[in-house]
Amino acid sequence: MTYYSFDPKYILLIFFCSISSIHAQQTELKGKIIDAISGENIEKVTVHIKETKTTVLTNAFGEFNFNDIMLPLGEQVLIISKEGYITKRFPITINEGNVLDLKKIDLQFDFNTEQQQIGTISLSDHELDEDNDISFSVSGLLQSTRDVFLTAAAFDFSSTFFRPRGLGNENGKILINGVEMNKFSNGRPQWSNWGGLNDVQRNQEFSLGISENDYTFGDLLGTSNIIMRASKYRKGGKISYAFSNRSYQGRVIGTYNSGVTAKGWAFSVSLSRRYGKEGFVEGTLYDSNSFFVSIEKKLGNKHSLNLTGFYTPNRRGRSTAITDEVFSLKGNKYNPNWGYLNGEIRNSKERKIEEPVFMLNHYWDISKKTHLQTNIAFQTGKIANSRIDNGGSDLITGPSGQQTYIGGGRSADTNPVHPDNMPSSFLEDPNPTPLDYQNAFLAQQNFINNGQLNWDAILQTNQQNAQKGSNSTYILYEDRTDDTLLSGNMILNSQFNTYITLNAAIGYKNLKSQNFAEVTDLLGGTGFLDVDMFALSSTGLSSSELASRAQSDLRNPNRIVEVGDRYDYNYEIEASAINGFIQGQFKLKRVNFFLGGTVSQTSYQRNGLFENGYFPGNDSFGKSEALNFMNYGVKAGTTIAINGHHFIKLQGAYFNKPPTIRNAFANARYNNSTIAQLIGEHQESEKIQSVDGSYIFRSPKIKARLTGYYSKILDATNISFFFTEAISGSDVGFVQEILTDIDKRYIGGEFGIEYQITPTIKIKGAAAAGSFVFDNDPDLVLTSTSEAFSDIAGIQSFGKSALKGYHIAGGPQRAGQLGFEYRDPDFWWFGATTNYFSNAYINISPFARTANFYRDTDGLPFNDYDEDVAKQLLQQEQFKDYFLVNAIGGKSWRIKKYYIGFLASINNILNQEYKTGGFEQARKANYRLALEESQRDTPVYGSKYFYGYGTSYYLNVYVRF
Repeated sequence: MTYYSFDPKYILLIFFCSISSIHAQQTELKGKIIDAISGENIEKVTVHIKETKTTVLTNAFGEFNFNDIMLPLGEQVLIISKEGYITKRFPITINEGNVLDLKKIDLQFDFNTEQQQIGTISLSDHELDEDNDISFSVSGLLQSTRDVFLTAAAFDFSSTFFRPRGLGNENGKILINGVEMNKFSNGRPQWSNWGGLNDVQRNQEFSLGISENDYTFGDLLGTSNIIMRASKYRKGGKISYAFSNRSYQGRVIGTYNSGVTAKGWAFSVSLSRRYGKEGFVEGTLYDSNSFFVSIEKKLGNKHSLNLTGFYTPNRRGRSTAITDEVFSLKGNKYNPNWGYLNGEIRNSKERKIEEPVFMLNHYWDISKKTHLQTNIAFQTGKIANSRIDNGGSDLITGPSGQQTYIGGGRSADTNPVHPDNMPSSFLEDPNPTPLDYQNAFLAQQNFINNGQLNWDAILQTNQQNAQKGSNSTYILYEDRTDDTLLSGNMILNSQFNTYITLNAAIGYKNLKSQNFAEVTDLLGGTGFLDVDMFALSSTGLSSSELASRAQSDLRNPNRIVEVGDRYDYNYEIEASAINGFIQGQFKLKRVNFFLGGTVSQTSYQRNGLFENGYFPGNDSFGKSEALNFMNYGVKAGTTIAINGHHFIKLQGAYFNKPPTIRNAFANARYNNSTIAQLIGEHQESEKIQSVDGSYIFRSPKIKARLTGYYSKILDATNISFFFTEAISGSDVGFVQEILTDIDKRYIGGEFGIEYQITPTIKIKGAAAAGSFVFDNDPDLVLTSTSEAFSDIAGIQSFGKSALKGYHIAGGPQRAGQLGFEYRDPDFWWFGATTNYFSNAYINISPFARTANFYRDTDGLPFNDYDEDVAKQLLQQEQFKDYFLVNAIGGKSWRIKKYYIGFLASINNILNQEYKTGGFEQARKANYRLALEESQRDTPVYGSKYFYGYGTSYYLNVYVRF
């Protein structure tokens, strides 16, 4: 037997040789990412090997290392990306047993991001009006995506009221830190609540359409979550100043972000001011301040607490739609809502919003793959819309003690574009006399030379009334909504393994809303009698009946109101909603798919604080019937990777949602009636079904997406108000139109493509084509307090409105773009686009499409009714096609650690005049009256239109540090 002995030093030598051999065989890929301008390390940059699931994030030193990951060998493409920076792609070769060290890689700040943060889009007065529903693109798509088509929709198509897929913004969800911000009242986000905070809205997560989302079930237009979390902001500050001739004339913003300190604290502050005596449209003042603060504290490795608050009080002067007659005399800058008072512009219709938001967010990393977010948000404040009330009157007591109501003075309408002030009204007779022509000419000249609100005459009338001991004829008042909203939710995200991720959420919202009219200015008078002058004009009623009907509050009759008093209407709305959401995301090698569902319970109740004279007792005073809606939804989709360049995406959804508060009560200002009570059956929730499919192509030089979609909305409700003299056997009356069981169909396609010709030159194109139509004949009911309705409790059914096949108004249904961008290595860039728009339609009058259109006072068709002529009268107006040419560019410099630059844009360079929308007036909504209007050279009650801006500019200069 032979024995071997080993010296310990040889054993140690063999061990180290083995370790060295193992190390030599290890394959490694590493590098460091820095900011191209400041040279600072960039944390949490995503480093991904294309066509694999191999991904890492950079650490606090900007370093990444794939040393413990099984790396694919051979030629690969490394993709380096982070929000706010331009994505880089590197061809690399990974050899087994070798270390590939890419050293320092710099990322350049994305000029597109700067463009978005600066806010080159300016929302018009019409867009910011809650009564209108301009597209989701202007807001939700802004900053949220790099999709070529959606970028075109947000920056170039938006000025035309273009709506992606024909849908209004109530069909998209906006979240801030995971908390939904859409309003209970109308389902739309109130953008003014966070306006001016561009710098702190950079971090957004956007899901298009009905695709998967980590926070909520979503809606047809998708979901945008704005992350206002202190630790997520890039360390540094920024100051910018902008001036423009669009919505505001000047804007200044200052922002500073601390980043995360060594003790786990982070904070962010932003202040801004936007101002202007008027924008592109005359008299549209802009006065807005914005304040934002976010403070976050990391509590150990797993918990973080973030407190966010923002307050953006703003005041805007409003404009309005005008007829072709007014446009021909005054142009697209004209606004009848303002006039001079003591040498200063004063707009009678201002919109004020003061609704601060506070939220507390708790982030819990339960494990590396499971995260729970808990949110509590509180919002309170007011929305006020001012206008002139010209219904002033006096209560006179005669010798016998009998009381009589009389007008308090000259009670003519103060509106400069009232038909009585326009030349067309003097030529209304089919055979005008020479005197008619003379009066028409004088009216034309007066309107051209004056044509603004006459504040001096208004004050003079009230002052004369005061001298006689009479009340004000005119006052300025506000329609107020004071909301207090408390909401909270919990959002769970858990990645079970590489292939399965679970998303779940549960939320609750509770709203208490006060709604009333408040006197804000007596305009030189001493008081205002709170009665309804329209009731006093009724005939066939006794004086006691008149006195009763006229009262806004029977419990306080004949009340004289002063500044600060509530009058006309006063009620509360209580609303609550609880909802749950669950979703599974499944990722396989070449196929990803998701399945999601939601369920919710929503409740509304009105509480009347005034007992209205038209609706005595519980019809207006006290609590209404409680409305409850149970809703649910399901959605699913899949993405198939044909290879690394070609993808197919398919998805579909079916869900329903409750009517908004606005569409649940028949006339919440004055009574407790619900839509269900009015139509005599249960009010249905809206039912929504949608499918879409996309082909997506991605390569280093080309990005493209082609999408086709089909959506249908069933059982919708819509309420509107107007004057009409077209009701058989009626004089002029103010009516409320309630349209129920509305079905709408949306079919179309979207296409976007960009081609990086050279490293500095890129061309791009986008197109949208759709057909958005009414898909049935909905039911139409009118309610009114006018004499024509006095015998039927103010309600009259007109049966079906023949809307099927008519186009849904809302901007052009077809749009196209061709453009290019040049980005110079010396940090200057320039781009231009040519944009084409067509197939935009006027908003038609449903009332004019009922049987009332052709019926005479005896209920039979007019004896001169011609069906072919009627078809021409009821044909929907299509607006003319038009082109808009836009240009944008900028330059930046690095001076030590400062980043200085400017951005400038010019829209509608060719000063194209175009209509962005409009609506038919229902004043003459029967055959004979409509025929008479059509035969006039200038209709007295022609359709009203909104016009786009002419040539407009925007310039912004900024410093980042």
